[in-house]
Amino acid sequence: MDAEQVAAGRSRWQQRYDAARKREADFTTLSGTQVEPVYGPPEGVDDPRMERIGWPGEFPFTRGLYPTGYRGRTWTIRQFAGFGNAEQTNERYKMILNGGGGGLSVAFDMPTLMGRDSDDPKSLGEVGHCGVAIDSATDMDRLFKDIPLQDVTTSMTISGPAVPAFVMYLVAAERQGADITKLNGTLQTDIFKEYIAQKEWLFPPEPHLRLIGDLMEYCAANIPDYKPLSVSGYHIREAGSTAAQELAYTLADGFGYVELGLSRGMDVDTFAPGLSFFFDSHLDFFEEIAKFRAGRRIWARWLRDVYGAKTDKAQWLRFHTQTAGVSLTAQQPYNNVVRTAVEALAAILGGTNSLHTNALDETLALPTEESAEIALRTQSVLMEEIGVTNVADPLGGSWYVEALTDDIERQAEEIFARIKEMSPDGTMTGGILRGIEDGWFMAEIADAAFEYQQKLEKGEKKIVGVNTLTDTVSGELEILRVSHEVEIEQVEVLATRKTQRDEDRVRRTLTALVEAARGTGGLIEPMLEAARAEATMGEICHVLRDEWGEYREPARF
Repeated sequence: MDAEQVAAGRSRWQQRYDAARKREADFTTLSGTQVEPVYGPPEGVDDPRMERIGWPGEFPFTRGLYPTGYRGRTWTIRQFAGFGNAEQTNERYKMILNGGGGGLSVAFDMPTLMGRDSDDPKSLGEVGHCGVAIDSATDMDRLFKDIPLQDVTTSMTISGPAVPAFVMYLVAAERQGADITKLNGTLQTDIFKEYIAQKEWLFPPEPHLRLIGDLMEYCAANIPDYKPLSVSGYHIREAGSTAAQELAYTLADGFGYVELGLSRGMDVDTFAPGLSFFFDSHLDFFEEIAKFRAGRRIWARWLRDVYGAKTDKAQWLRFHTQTAGVSLTAQQPYNNVVRTAVEALAAILGGTNSLHTNALDETLALPTEESAEIALRTQSVLMEEIGVTNVADPLGGSWYVEALTDDIERQAEEIFARIKEMSPDGTMTGGILRGIEDGWFMAEIADAAFEYQQKLEKGEKKIVGVNTLTDTVSGELEILRVSHEVEIEQVEVLATRKTQRDEDRVRRTLTALVEAARGTGGLIEPMLEAARAEATMGEICHVLRDEWGEYREPARF
């Protein structure tokens, strides 16, 4: 790009920046020096890289979605939380919101994630232990008591039974008197990554994709600000993938969901803004920054050039980030505070839209109130004290960061080509399904994880407190323990709730849901009626399991 084109780009950016709303804040250094909202090539200098780097708020969005960067609005502090029963988690949510959190993110326990009730024999010993137990819409009422859902953005990290969880959330909002059309939040829903990495599915892929398509249509028609799909790379990275694999597999999954929407006859410029993403921020500081920048550029180009999106919003890669749980160590756990802060800063410099910071004790147990507060305050310090919100994409133009960004993009494109080669029909969806069926994704991730583990064992990669500097004066941490009484009480409450509901209404609504599943109509409304009747998570998922069957992963040797 020659100097004249660079100057024209800067002028376009300046006009958009001047027209945009900015926060009332001090945008100077600690010493009082005024800084510019963005930096680029010196005036009159050619820079051929600028076609790929661009300016904030301009295609290909390498430098961010908005011309103001974080001067317009900061990222949302969205702490992931859930444990025990709904009342206990409700108290933690109030602590997060009162402590500076800008949104909620629900962690569900394993029975809920697998579509089972707390009284299911397979739930024994797991109720409330890795998240909150949700059995019916009444638990959602308790979970969000005194928290107005119309005014708080809420993310729910659940995929297999995502749609039943969503309709229970809608019922809770209705009972609060909320205007449902004004709800805003994100539902993970991403089933591809379950088959690839996390393994929390219910049905074979086809019925899951049907549910996702129905949800996309319902939200586009009825809840325009709600994002029905958070395409997740986090769990892919936690399973051992490289940064490029995490990015490529996640974006490929996203392309698959775009193809799903198009197959339903939906307008890409209408439904694509409802797709959001969820990434891991790992320990290699510059690699992670480059990953996020490359991701925005790839998504924008593919949505425009391959899938025909015309609006900026349809081309935007909006994403939430969580610091890397897999990087935390049980040994010398106070070191985890440093790891988390560095990972969070990488996500911020990469332009994340919202952020969760892990607590120092999460490798041992669910966070205590103290460790949760430290994690929350980590974000507040980064937001308020270090000047990182003053300048959009401050590392843009760095020779190192730009080279890493280009290299991760190159690796991702090679992976996309490989996935499409596997496709029997030339679509990304076909390649993903074949890759799942053949175990290709699992094998690629396993190879990457094995290579890294070998480097650790040889001492080529270091983890402080694990394979280097292992002496310590720190003692054991006090950790949060979920009492077995939580499970006993939850099962008792559920039994009472079942005796107090209208059983005929429950049976009618579940029968209507099965009939809808046998047809071709939408499933959201009949499932919503079942949730209003207090049909449980397990009951809804059970009748659909009976109809669609359960997925069994093929054995691999």
